[in-house]
Amino acid sequence: MPGESLAGEKEYIKLLFSWGGSLLAYRIGYTGAEPDRPQGKKLGAASLFYSCQESKSYRDQTLMAPPINKQKSISYRAKENTVCPICDFEFQQELLHSGGGRLIAGKLTQELRRLYEPNKKFGRVFPLAYSMVVCPQCLYAGFSKDYRLVDPSEVENLQKRTVQRRTGIEKIVGPVDFHEDRNLVHGAASYVLAIDCYQLRGQNVAPTPKKAICSIRAAWLFGDLAEDFPTLGFDKVRDFMYTKAVEYYDPTLDIMSTGREPHEQFTMLLGPDVDNNWGFDGVIYLNGYLTLKYLKMLADTKEAQLELLERNKRFLGKLYGMGRASKSKPSVIIDMSKELYESIQKLMEEMTGTVPAG
Repeated sequence: MPGESLAGEKEYIKLLFSWGGSLLAYRIGYTGAEPDRPQGKKLGAASLFYSCQESKSYRDQTLMAPPINKQKSISYRAKENTVCPICDFEFQQELLHSGGGRLIAGKLTQELRRLYEPNKKFGRVFPLAYSMVVCPQCLYAGFSKDYRLVDPSEVENLQKRTVQRRTGIEKIVGPVDFHEDRNLVHGAASYVLAIDCYQLRGQNVAPTPKKAICSIRAAWLFGDLAEDFPTLGFDKVRDFMYTKAVEYYDPTLDIMSTGREPHEQFTMLLGPDVDNNWGFDGVIYLNGYLTLKYLKMLADTKEAQLELLERNKRFLGKLYGMGRASKSKPSVIIDMSKELYESIQKLMEEMTGTVPAG
Protein backbone atom coordinates (compact mmCIF):
# COMPACT_ATOMS: atom_id res chain seq x y z
CA MET A 1 0.00 0.00 0.00
CA PRO A 2 1.22 3.54 -0.61
CA GLY A 3 0.79 4.33 3.06
CA GLU A 4 3.19 1.54 3.92
CA SER A 5 5.92 2.82 1.61
CA LEU A 6 6.64 6.08 3.40
CA ALA A 7 9.67 4.90 5.37
CA GLY A 8 11.88 6.97 3.11
CA GLU A 9 9.62 10.00 2.95
CA LYS A 10 12.23 12.17 4.68
CA GLU A 11 14.22 11.91 1.46
CA TYR A 12 11.21 13.02 -0.60
CA ILE A 13 11.98 16.72 -0.81
CA LYS A 14 15.67 16.03 -1.25
CA LEU A 15 14.77 13.81 -4.18
CA LEU A 16 12.37 16.35 -5.64
CA PHE A 17 14.88 19.17 -5.30
CA SER A 18 17.60 17.07 -6.88
CA TRP A 19 15.30 15.95 -9.67
CA GLY A 20 14.02 19.48 -10.11
CA GLY A 21 17.59 20.66 -10.59
CA SER A 22 18.09 18.08 -13.30
CA LEU A 23 14.82 19.17 -14.85
CA LEU A 24 15.94 22.79 -14.97
CA ALA A 25 19.32 21.77 -16.35
CA TYR A 26 17.48 19.89 -19.08
CA ARG A 27 15.25 22.79 -20.02
CA ILE A 28 17.86 25.57 -19.87
CA GLY A 29 21.10 23.78 -20.64
CA TYR A 30 21.70 25.16 -24.07
CA THR A 31 24.15 27.60 -25.59
CA GLY A 32 23.69 30.31 -28.11
CA ALA A 33 23.76 34.02 -28.78
CA GLU A 34 21.42 36.01 -26.55
CA PRO A 35 20.94 39.77 -26.28
CA ASP A 36 23.69 41.28 -24.10
CA ARG A 37 25.08 37.83 -23.46
CA PRO A 38 28.40 36.48 -24.74
CA GLN A 39 28.25 34.01 -27.60
CA GLY A 40 28.08 30.43 -26.36
CA LYS A 41 27.57 31.22 -22.67
CA LYS A 42 25.16 28.84 -20.95
CA LEU A 43 22.15 30.42 -19.29
CA GLY A 44 21.67 29.89 -15.58
CA ALA A 45 18.32 29.07 -13.99
CA ALA A 46 17.76 32.61 -12.76
CA SER A 47 18.66 34.17 -16.10
CA LEU A 48 16.23 32.12 -18.14
CA PHE A 49 13.47 32.12 -15.55
CA TYR A 50 13.47 35.86 -15.10
CA SER A 51 13.88 36.54 -18.78
CA CYS A 52 10.54 34.77 -19.03
CA GLN A 53 9.13 36.79 -16.13
CA GLU A 54 10.12 40.03 -17.79
CA SER A 55 8.12 39.20 -20.89
CA LYS A 56 4.59 40.58 -21.23
CA SER A 57 3.21 37.08 -21.79
CA TYR A 58 4.59 35.84 -18.51
CA ARG A 59 3.34 38.88 -16.60
CA ASP A 60 -0.13 38.52 -18.05
CA GLN A 61 -0.34 34.80 -17.41
CA THR A 62 0.93 34.87 -13.83
CA LEU A 63 -0.61 38.16 -12.70
CA MET A 64 2.74 39.94 -12.59
CA ALA A 65 1.15 43.35 -12.97
CA PRO A 66 2.88 46.35 -11.39
CA PRO A 67 2.95 45.60 -7.63
CA ILE A 68 1.07 48.70 -6.54
CA ASN A 69 -1.92 47.93 -8.76
CA LYS A 70 -1.97 44.24 -7.88
CA GLN A 71 -1.76 44.95 -4.18
CA LYS A 72 -4.71 47.33 -4.32
CA SER A 73 -6.92 45.17 -6.48
CA ILE A 74 -6.19 41.54 -5.64
CA SER A 75 -4.32 41.28 -2.34
CA TYR A 76 -3.34 43.27 0.71
CA ARG A 77 -0.84 43.06 3.53
CA ALA A 78 -2.00 42.14 7.03
CA LYS A 79 -1.80 45.04 9.49
CA GLU A 80 -0.13 42.95 12.16
CA ASN A 81 3.34 41.57 11.57
CA THR A 82 3.97 37.85 11.57
CA VAL A 83 7.10 36.77 13.42
CA CYS A 84 8.83 33.74 11.99
CA PRO A 85 9.41 31.21 14.80
CA ILE A 86 12.52 29.91 13.05
CA CYS A 87 14.55 33.04 12.33
CA ASP A 88 12.55 35.77 14.19
CA PHE A 89 12.13 37.74 10.98
CA GLU A 90 9.06 40.00 10.95
CA PHE A 91 6.94 40.27 7.83
CA GLN A 92 3.44 41.17 6.73
CA GLN A 93 1.47 38.25 5.37
CA GLU A 94 -0.13 38.81 1.98
CA LEU A 95 -3.84 37.99 1.92
CA LEU A 96 -6.38 37.76 -0.88
CA HIS A 97 -9.17 40.33 -0.93
CA SER A 98 -12.64 38.83 -0.75
CA GLY A 99 -15.69 40.00 -2.65
CA GLY A 100 -15.77 42.78 -5.17
CA GLY A 101 -16.29 40.37 -8.04
CA ARG A 102 -12.66 39.27 -7.98
CA LEU A 103 -13.46 35.56 -8.17
CA ILE A 104 -15.78 34.27 -10.88
CA ALA A 105 -16.41 30.62 -10.02
CA GLY A 106 -16.22 28.16 -12.87
CA LYS A 107 -16.66 24.40 -12.97
CA LEU A 108 -15.65 21.84 -10.35
CA THR A 109 -13.08 19.41 -11.74
CA GLN A 110 -12.95 15.67 -11.13
CA GLU A 111 -10.20 16.39 -8.61
CA LEU A 112 -12.55 18.63 -6.57
CA ARG A 113 -10.71 21.73 -7.69
CA ARG A 114 -12.73 24.86 -8.31
CA LEU A 115 -11.73 26.65 -11.49
CA TYR A 116 -12.20 30.39 -11.89
CA GLU A 117 -13.00 32.38 -14.99
CA PRO A 118 -10.65 35.20 -16.02
CA ASN A 119 -11.83 38.55 -14.71
CA LYS A 120 -11.81 41.50 -17.12
CA LYS A 121 -10.92 43.88 -14.31
CA PHE A 122 -8.53 41.79 -12.22
CA GLY A 123 -7.24 39.21 -14.72
CA ARG A 124 -6.55 35.64 -13.66
CA VAL A 125 -6.71 35.13 -9.92
CA PHE A 126 -5.26 32.08 -8.16
CA PRO A 127 -6.69 31.88 -4.60
CA LEU A 128 -4.46 28.92 -3.78
CA ALA A 129 -1.37 31.09 -4.15
CA TYR A 130 -2.20 32.95 -0.91
CA SER A 131 -2.98 30.06 1.46
CA MET A 132 0.45 29.29 2.88
CA VAL A 133 2.41 31.49 5.28
CA VAL A 134 6.03 31.76 4.09
CA CYS A 135 8.87 33.59 5.80
CA PRO A 136 10.65 35.62 3.10
CA GLN A 137 13.98 35.25 4.88
CA CYS A 138 14.35 31.57 5.82
CA LEU A 139 11.45 30.20 3.70
CA TYR A 140 9.86 28.37 6.61
CA ALA A 141 6.33 27.64 5.42
CA GLY A 142 3.10 26.21 6.79
CA PHE A 143 -0.59 26.69 7.40
CA SER A 144 -1.47 29.61 9.66
CA LYS A 145 -3.12 27.22 12.14
CA ASP A 146 0.21 25.76 13.25
CA TYR A 147 2.74 28.25 11.89
CA ARG A 148 3.99 29.28 15.33
CA LEU A 149 3.35 25.96 17.12
CA VAL A 150 6.92 24.81 16.73
CA ASP A 151 8.77 22.82 19.38
CA PRO A 152 12.35 23.89 20.25
CA SER A 153 13.77 20.68 18.74
CA GLU A 154 11.89 21.40 15.52
CA VAL A 155 13.22 24.96 15.42
CA GLU A 156 16.78 23.72 15.42
CA ASN A 157 16.18 21.23 12.62
CA LEU A 158 14.26 23.76 10.53
CA GLN A 159 17.06 26.29 10.97
CA LYS A 160 19.59 23.76 9.72
CA ARG A 161 17.57 23.24 6.53
CA THR A 162 17.32 26.92 5.62
CA VAL A 163 20.01 26.76 2.93
CA GLN A 164 18.60 23.52 1.52
CA ARG A 165 15.13 25.04 1.30
CA ARG A 166 16.36 27.99 -0.72
CA THR A 167 18.71 26.12 -3.02
CA GLY A 168 16.19 23.34 -3.45
CA ILE A 169 13.25 25.49 -4.47
CA GLU A 170 15.43 27.52 -6.80
CA LYS A 171 16.35 24.32 -8.62
CA ILE A 172 12.65 23.79 -9.32
CA VAL A 173 11.26 27.26 -10.06
CA GLY A 174 14.29 29.54 -10.12
CA PRO A 175 14.92 32.39 -7.67
CA VAL A 176 11.74 33.37 -5.84
CA ASP A 177 11.31 36.35 -3.51
CA PHE A 178 8.42 36.21 -1.03
CA HIS A 179 8.80 39.92 -0.31
CA GLU A 180 7.13 40.43 -3.68
CA ASP A 181 3.41 40.23 -4.35
CA ARG A 182 2.49 36.65 -5.05
CA ASN A 183 1.82 35.09 -8.41
CA LEU A 184 1.42 31.55 -9.70
CA VAL A 185 5.11 30.74 -9.21
CA HIS A 186 5.06 31.86 -5.57
CA GLY A 187 1.97 29.76 -5.00
CA ALA A 188 3.47 26.57 -6.41
CA ALA A 189 6.71 27.14 -4.52
CA SER A 190 4.91 27.79 -1.21
CA TYR A 191 3.40 24.30 -1.14
CA VAL A 192 6.68 22.56 -1.92
CA LEU A 193 8.34 24.56 0.86
CA ALA A 194 5.54 23.65 3.26
CA ILE A 195 5.94 19.93 2.53
CA ASP A 196 9.65 20.24 3.21
CA CYS A 197 8.93 21.89 6.57
CA TYR A 198 6.20 19.44 7.60
CA GLN A 199 8.73 16.64 7.14
CA LEU A 200 10.35 17.99 10.31
CA ARG A 201 7.18 18.64 12.31
CA GLY A 202 5.76 16.43 15.04
CA GLN A 203 2.52 14.45 14.97
CA ASN A 204 0.87 17.07 17.19
CA VAL A 205 0.35 19.28 14.11
CA ALA A 206 -0.93 16.40 11.91
CA PRO A 207 1.75 16.69 9.21
CA THR A 208 0.56 13.76 7.06
CA PRO A 209 -2.85 15.18 6.00
CA LYS A 210 -1.26 18.58 5.51
CA LYS A 211 1.38 17.12 3.23
CA ALA A 212 -1.39 15.47 1.25
CA ILE A 213 -3.22 18.78 0.83
CA CYS A 214 -0.04 20.62 -0.08
CA SER A 215 0.93 17.95 -2.61
CA ILE A 216 -2.36 18.05 -4.51
CA ARG A 217 -2.42 21.83 -4.55
CA ALA A 218 1.19 21.94 -5.74
CA ALA A 219 0.26 19.52 -8.52
CA TRP A 220 -2.57 21.82 -9.59
CA LEU A 221 -0.42 24.94 -9.68
CA PHE A 222 2.48 23.26 -11.45
CA GLY A 223 -0.13 22.01 -13.90
CA ASP A 224 -1.19 25.61 -14.50
CA LEU A 225 2.44 26.54 -15.11
CA ALA A 226 2.78 23.62 -17.51
CA GLU A 227 -0.21 24.86 -19.51
CA ASP A 228 1.20 28.37 -19.72
CA PHE A 229 4.74 27.19 -20.49
CA PRO A 230 4.49 23.70 -22.04
CA THR A 231 8.17 23.53 -23.00
CA LEU A 232 9.63 24.16 -19.54
CA GLY A 233 9.01 20.73 -18.03
CA PHE A 234 6.58 21.76 -15.29
CA ASP A 235 4.39 18.82 -16.31
CA LYS A 236 7.00 16.45 -14.87
CA VAL A 237 6.92 18.25 -11.53
CA ARG A 238 3.11 18.18 -11.66
CA ASP A 239 3.01 14.41 -12.15
CA PHE A 240 5.56 13.86 -9.40
CA MET A 241 3.45 15.90 -6.98
CA TYR A 242 0.35 13.91 -7.92
CA THR A 243 2.05 10.63 -7.01
CA LYS A 244 3.19 12.10 -3.70
CA ALA A 245 -0.35 13.30 -3.04
CA VAL A 246 -1.76 9.79 -3.28
CA GLU A 247 1.02 8.45 -1.05
CA TYR A 248 0.00 10.95 1.62
CA TYR A 249 -3.75 10.62 1.10
CA ASP A 250 -3.69 6.87 1.66
CA PRO A 251 -2.37 7.06 5.27
CA THR A 252 -4.70 10.01 5.83
CA LEU A 253 -7.58 7.55 5.45
CA ASP A 254 -6.19 5.57 8.38
CA ILE A 255 -5.53 8.71 10.41
CA MET A 256 -9.15 9.75 9.99
CA SER A 257 -10.16 6.40 11.49
CA THR A 258 -7.54 5.97 14.21
CA GLY A 259 -6.86 9.53 15.33
CA ARG A 260 -3.12 8.86 15.19
CA GLU A 261 -2.72 12.54 14.30
CA PRO A 262 -5.09 15.07 15.92
CA HIS A 263 -8.19 15.71 13.83
CA GLU A 264 -8.63 19.27 15.08
CA GLN A 265 -5.38 20.18 13.35
CA PHE A 266 -6.54 19.36 9.82
CA THR A 267 -10.28 18.65 9.42
CA MET A 268 -11.00 22.29 8.56
CA LEU A 269 -8.21 22.28 5.96
CA LEU A 270 -9.08 19.10 4.03
CA GLY A 271 -10.62 21.01 1.12
CA PRO A 272 -8.84 20.00 -1.06
CA ASP A 273 -9.49 23.46 -2.54
CA VAL A 274 -10.17 26.64 -0.60
CA ASP A 275 -13.72 27.16 -1.88
CA ASN A 276 -15.29 24.16 -0.13
CA ASN A 277 -14.25 21.60 2.46
CA TRP A 278 -15.36 18.13 1.37
CA GLY A 279 -13.97 16.63 4.57
CA PHE A 280 -13.44 12.89 4.93
CA ASP A 281 -15.67 12.23 1.91
CA GLY A 282 -13.28 14.25 -0.22
CA VAL A 283 -10.29 12.29 1.11
CA ILE A 284 -11.96 8.98 0.21
CA TYR A 285 -12.94 10.16 -3.26
CA LEU A 286 -9.67 11.89 -4.12
CA ASN A 287 -7.54 9.00 -2.91
CA GLY A 288 -9.52 6.67 -5.16
CA TYR A 289 -9.34 9.02 -8.11
CA LEU A 290 -5.58 9.52 -7.85
CA THR A 291 -4.96 5.81 -7.30
CA LEU A 292 -6.84 4.99 -10.48
CA LYS A 293 -5.10 7.74 -12.45
CA TYR A 294 -1.56 6.88 -11.33
CA LEU A 295 -1.99 3.17 -10.65
CA LYS A 296 0.97 2.02 -12.71
CA MET A 297 3.26 4.50 -10.99
CA LEU A 298 2.11 3.36 -7.55
CA ALA A 299 2.41 -0.40 -7.98
CA ASP A 300 4.58 -2.52 -10.27
CA THR A 301 2.69 -5.83 -10.25
CA LYS A 302 -0.89 -6.65 -11.16
CA GLU A 303 -1.43 -8.16 -7.72
CA ALA A 304 -0.36 -4.96 -5.97
CA GLN A 305 -2.46 -2.87 -8.33
CA LEU A 306 -5.54 -4.98 -7.66
CA GLU A 307 -4.96 -4.66 -3.93
CA LEU A 308 -4.90 -0.88 -4.24
CA LEU A 309 -8.04 -0.87 -6.36
CA GLU A 310 -9.91 -3.19 -4.02
CA ARG A 311 -9.09 -1.05 -0.99
CA ASN A 312 -10.32 2.12 -2.69
CA LYS A 313 -13.40 0.42 -4.10
CA ARG A 314 -14.33 -0.67 -0.59
CA PHE A 315 -14.07 2.87 0.78
CA LEU A 316 -16.00 4.31 -2.16
CA GLY A 317 -18.72 1.73 -1.75
CA LYS A 318 -19.22 2.75 1.87
CA LEU A 319 -19.28 6.42 0.92
CA TYR A 320 -21.86 5.86 -1.80
CA GLY A 321 -23.96 3.64 0.45
CA MET A 322 -24.01 6.16 3.28
CA GLY A 323 -24.73 8.94 0.81
CA ARG A 324 -27.87 7.25 -0.48
CA ALA A 325 -29.08 6.78 3.09
CA SER A 326 -28.37 10.38 4.15
CA LYS A 327 -29.84 13.57 2.76
CA SER A 328 -27.10 15.66 4.37
CA LYS A 329 -24.33 14.60 1.98
CA PRO A 330 -24.02 16.72 -1.17
CA SER A 331 -25.23 14.85 -4.23
CA VAL A 332 -22.25 15.93 -6.31
CA ILE A 333 -19.70 14.01 -4.22
CA ILE A 334 -22.00 10.98 -4.08
CA ASP A 335 -22.52 10.97 -7.85
CA MET A 336 -18.80 11.38 -8.50
CA SER A 337 -18.00 8.57 -6.06
CA LYS A 338 -20.47 6.27 -7.78
CA GLU A 339 -18.91 6.94 -11.19
CA LEU A 340 -15.43 6.38 -9.79
CA TYR A 341 -16.52 3.14 -8.10
CA GLU A 342 -17.86 1.87 -11.42
CA SER A 343 -14.64 2.85 -13.24
CA ILE A 344 -12.52 0.97 -10.70
CA GLN A 345 -14.84 -2.04 -10.88
CA LYS A 346 -14.60 -2.09 -14.68
CA LEU A 347 -10.81 -1.93 -14.61
CA MET A 348 -10.59 -4.75 -12.07
CA GLU A 349 -12.81 -6.89 -14.28
CA GLU A 350 -10.58 -6.21 -17.28
CA MET A 351 -7.44 -7.02 -15.25
CA THR A 352 -8.81 -10.30 -13.91
CA GLY A 353 -10.84 -11.30 -16.93
CA THR A 354 -13.95 -11.73 -14.86
CA VAL A 355 -17.50 -10.43 -15.21
CA PRO A 356 -19.72 -10.02 -12.14
CA ALA A 357 -22.62 -12.42 -11.81
CA GLY A 358 -26.08 -11.18 -12.76
